[in-house]
Amino acid sequence: MNLAIWLERTALRHPKREALFLGSKCIGTYRDFWLAVCALRAHLEKEGIKLGDRIAVYLPNCPEFLVAFYAVWSMGAVIVPLNYKLHPREVRWILKNAECSYVLGDAVLSSKINMPNVTVFTPKWEHLSTDAELSPVSGSFNDLAWLFYTSGTTGKPKGVMITHGMIKTMALSYFSDVDQVYSSDTILYAAPMSHGAGLYSIMHVLAGSRHAIPMSGGFDEEEIFNLAEKLNNIHMFAAPTMVKRLTNYARKNTKDGSGFRTVVYAGGPMYFPDIIEAVDQLGPIFVQVYGQGECPMGITVLPKYQVADRKSKKWKERLQSVGYAQSAVEVKIGNNTGDIDKPGETGEIMVRGDIVMPGYWNNRDATKKTIIDGWLMTGDIGSMDEDGYVTMHDRSKDMIISGGSNIYPREVEEILLLHETVSEVSVVGRINDEWGEEVVAFIVIENGHEFSPKALDKHCLKHIARFKRPKDYINIKKLPKNNYGKVLKTTLRENLKPIIQS
Repeated sequence: MNLAIWLERTALRHPKREALFLGSKCIGTYRDFWLAVCALRAHLEKEGIKLGDRIAVYLPNCPEFLVAFYAVWSMGAVIVPLNYKLHPREVRWILKNAECSYVLGDAVLSSKINMPNVTVFTPKWEHLSTDAELSPVSGSFNDLAWLFYTSGTTGKPKGVMITHGMIKTMALSYFSDVDQVYSSDTILYAAPMSHGAGLYSIMHVLAGSRHAIPMSGGFDEEEIFNLAEKLNNIHMFAAPTMVKRLTNYARKNTKDGSGFRTVVYAGGPMYFPDIIEAVDQLGPIFVQVYGQGECPMGITVLPKYQVADRKSKKWKERLQSVGYAQSAVEVKIGNNTGDIDKPGETGEIMVRGDIVMPGYWNNRDATKKTIIDGWLMTGDIGSMDEDGYVTMHDRSKDMIISGGSNIYPREVEEILLLHETVSEVSVVGRINDEWGEEVVAFIVIENGHEFSPKALDKHCLKHIARFKRPKDYINIKKLPKNNYGKVLKTTLRENLKPIIQS
């Protein structure tokens, strides 16, 4: 099935329903939305784009981004969404790797990429109009829909192949496991549409909801709360850092969660104190989803009622987990010797099901290492309790091995965040020729407090084993992050010098 058929159906049933908003202003109905998709598709077909071709989208958050998705899907081509903040060198690499000859971008891009064999076209909402409706080409479950390139923070990005069937399964799982969506809802695209926020459009198209892009095109706390007040029933996808920023703004400005219906948080660790404070300040609007580009949004879920629950005997354990397996997948814990059957034991999180990618684009070696006997090796270290709830400890590549002992940075980070002076923290390993690695903590201090390594060390020794405590505390003004809010630990490691014992 071609995903664009869901938009066509909604436009046929509800042609006059408000669909696209720029800020709080409606700029198009569902019929307008569909006709814009048909107009862009007609243009692309005139340009010689054919079935299976890869079309890059290099735009900031804007209504044209959504039009591009469905136009490309409708004609059976493949979307290659690009983070708008990528360096031109990174853009050129992805375009070459994905074999893109056409980019839906802006005029600024043309001068940046400097690739003579690549055409850049700027779609303009006001020009995307036609009376000619073009039904989506027929498709199958395995047809490629989305080529998602990993961030590349640890090396060259890999192109994750995401099919129409994967996205369809993800959408239906969202309804059964995560949240319902109604026509009275509004999805707000404050996170990058080139990532998870863009994928979440599909559920809201199917439900005939409203789609709102902030005037800023990004994440601004004041703007988001104003839009929630005006549009109401807001759905958002947010990284944990965004949730914390919303909470801090609400606390400082005496706001609550009025106007919000659902905030899905994913994309990085959500620390225990932060989600408790978020629920206390904004109410029971949060749901946690754990997924990867290789299994988008579809591995586990911790629904709203459990995120907000404080009556269950296990509420703390539940809140520190990433939830239980979603309906369309199997999840287990394993290691290089086989499956781990004993609850609570640590190993690699593995997932299998219809949401798992078939592989990486033109990269057989990486595919073989990542998908083994149908199981996606996530690279995340975790455990599963007797009730099936998964707790993620860390990325396997981030685990620190010191003196033969495994140390999970997230555990240390959770403890440090309990200290009143710590606003943000990231823990990494530093090479040490005696111990292999040693623990180093980068600390962002709360305004009005002083940086005291002695106080932090005393705090750690009170709560965790001595061998886990940081050997060094480094004060930093802000943590380096990518456009999705993930801390770039590679960048932090690059700033560290090995400790060589004399």
